[in-house]
Amino acid sequence: MSKISKDNFRKLCLSKLRFFSKNTKIKRDRTICSKIKNIIELYKPKKILLYIPLKNEVDIRPIINEFRKQKDIEIYVPYMKGKSFVPVKYRLPLEKKRFNIKEPNYSTFRGNNIGFDLIVVPIVGIDSTYRRVGYGAGMYDRFFTTLKKRPITIFTQLTLCQTKEIVTDSYDIIADYIITI
Repeated sequence: MSKISKDNFRKLCLSKLRFFSKNTKIKRDRTICSKIKNIIELYKPKKILLYIPLKNEVDIRPIINEFRKQKDIEIYVPYMKGKSFVPVKYRLPLEKKRFNIKEPNYSTFRGNNIGFDLIVVPIVGIDSTYRRVGYGAGMYDRFFTTLKKRPITIFTQLTLCQTKEIVTDSYDIIADYIITI
């Protein structure tokens, strides 16, 4: 049995994500968002870090829009800074920045010690240890090392891409929930 590299596994997973019709993606987005909302309602977190999706990621914008209206929940999203990111409060307008990622204005940065209760993270794939394989920049891994407490962590993906081999490193983050179809 040959050992697959992390980079080759990442490429395989990304190619798998390119073949969804618009209708299939919309259905999967809705189903996965519904499951995420159930977890949010179960744990009732006060501070949540979500992400603004790329084309091949689960579109969780309906969750952002629903929960940002609630006064007792603070919604944050990543703002790329150096080799990692900092969390900023979600607010409009959004601007396209590095990696074609939309971000709110940086002026809302409050530091990394926000004390997140729940974080939703997009994944490219997972290995047999259920650790995240992302896009390869290590931004979430670096960000998680700055947290004082480990929040409930949810991985999302449009379709499960998993290898039975171990391709991740000990610093790659692991989730409490993996929500996919």
